[in-house]
Amino acid sequence: MTERLPFFVYGTLRPGERNHAFLAGRVLARAPALLPDAVLYAGPGYPYAVRAPGAGPVHGDLVTARPETYGRLLADLDHLEEYVPGDPRSLYLREALAVVREDGTTARAWVYVAAPPLAARLRATAEPLRGGSWVTPVPPAPPGGPRTP
Repeated sequence: MTERLPFFVYGTLRPGERNHAFLAGRVLARAPALLPDAVLYAGPGYPYAVRAPGAGPVHGDLVTARPETYGRLLADLDHLEEYVPGDPRSLYLREALAVVREDGTTARAWVYVAAPPLAARLRATAEPLRGGSWVTPVPPAPPGGPRTP
């Protein structure tokens, strides 16, 4: 049976991002946290955390699921992140990693990190995001016109 850990989210599941509503009604608590020993790369439309001992941290949120929604949420997050245990085509792996809360204490949490082939490609061809934080860029306002979402 899969351990019932909280989730560390660092991309589109964070407040203000496009998949944040995915967690609506399923979360008991959410708090800022850091993922040490990892760096963040921007992908097309979403980020990838890559394990990197001594680097980081990646900024995100520690999310505790409501007990009655945990199993379904875990399955839905695996689907959203295109993670299938044992499938080498998965872009992400779900790993139990230590994250650091604001008060300095640590917690184990499920973190979706880039799978090894993708992580190697990112290390070879991309630059980590400075500051370890990812937000969807907002397009600039057209000259003399209002911003559109």
